[in-house]
Amino acid sequence: MVDADQTFVIVGGGLAGAKAAETLREEGFTGRVILIGDERDHPYERPPLSKGFLQGKEPREKAFVHEPAWYASNDVELHLGQTVTTIDRAAKTVRLGDSTTISYDKLLLATGAEPRRLDIPGTDLVGVHHLRRLAHAERLKNVLAALGRDNGHLVIAGAGWIGLEVAAAAREYGAEVTVVEPEATPLHAVLGPEVGQIFTELHSDHGVRFHFGARLTEISGQDGMVLAAHTDDGEEHPAHDVLAAIGAAPRTGLAEAAGLTLAGREHGGG
Repeated sequence: MVDADQTFVIVGGGLAGAKAAETLREEGFTGRVILIGDERDHPYERPPLSKGFLQGKEPREKAFVHEPAWYASNDVELHLGQTVTTIDRAAKTVRLGDSTTISYDKLLLATGAEPRRLDIPGTDLVGVHHLRRLAHAERLKNVLAALGRDNGHLVIAGAGWIGLEVAAAAREYGAEVTVVEPEATPLHAVLGPEVGQIFTELHSDHGVRFHFGARLTEISGQDGMVLAAHTDDGEEHPAHDVLAAIGAAPRTGLAEAAGLTLAGREHGGG
């Protein structure tokens, strides 16, 4: 075929990148397909991380987009645990963190998103968590199990899907959970107040405490460990661990550095 001498490079080892590789092969592309991911795990889906896997009900392998052997059998070259540092659009190359240079004919950026960070004092303490990657979920699963054993307290900033799903998992482990949310109900902007109230009642019935109309302003600790989370209305919530579940932002740094034009949010951008 005419594309047999072509190289298609995919940057990003998530669902989008893995499905792009699959689609190329299904539609008859016979050239090289190279998938580069900055995690050492094979490409996986993220929703299970806050559901079955976090609850200890599903193995980590269930999150994988394909069986590991699929990539070799479909002649998809994997570069896992590698970060693309630069794109040279003129030379049509990408440079990896280990200084390897890979040439491409076509390039797909499927770099996904990163969790938004809390911009408050105390986020450097041990016990402040995010949930975006498999490694995050593995660590958080152990944390929730320990909190459940020791009657520990988890404070979650944000009552979106991630916050609610982690709250539910934490309660299943037996941990005490307080969710701090600036809106009047969970998922307020997505589902509205009426449905949000249903989620409030559902999770409250399972022992989750909500603190609405407030934001975290500080995480205090001692000897590098979390002790409490403070809100802008003067409340203090005991905490052994804190989860920031305040959304995610697109990873656009690589595209920006390559000089690509990015759409603003008002024009459908991330």
